Amino acid sequence: MQALWDDLNMKTTTLTTLAFILAVVITLSGCNTIKGVGQDVSATGRSVTQGAGSVQKSM
Repeated sequence: MQALWDDLNMKTTTLTTLAFILAVVITLSGCNTIKGVGQDVSATGRSVTQGAGSVQKSM
């Protein structure tokens, strides 16, 4: 019975470790996506600011 419990415990530990590694990989790959979105939002903000400045100058 102890051998069965040890085997089950080892499988649980292995699956938990794999799940943790997968979560870390997904999180790290998401960082590039978030960084890209942040750059896009910043570029949009700069464009809006420049457009507002142009309108203000023409008034």
